[in-house]
Amino acid sequence: MEIVTLGHFAGCVGSSFDIDFGQSSVPLTLAEANPLLETGFPGMRRSPFSLIFRSGSQVVLPQKLYKLKNATLGQMEIFLVPVARDKAGIVYQAIFN
Repeated sequence: MEIVTLGHFAGCVGSSFDIDFGQSSVPLTLAEANPLLETGFPGMRRSPFSLIFRSGSQVVLPQKLYKLKNATLGQMEIFLVPVARDKAGIVYQAIFN
């Protein structure tokens, strides 16, 4: 896939992304896809954006690069950071700049 943009993910809000662990996977739901303030660096290849994923599990995965699979976007690697926990599970964020 070429450089991913907010446009790639905007139509996938509410859809499932599975973290691939080889013989098992963990489902995440893309909850938000939001633009970030532009930092003003000349020559940026894309506008910065943030993705928020939700997991129904209470198990916190460490921040790292994960292989994710989505029915629309296919397979990709995304660096996820756990940012919150609530009754529904864990919230993860990915920042693209």
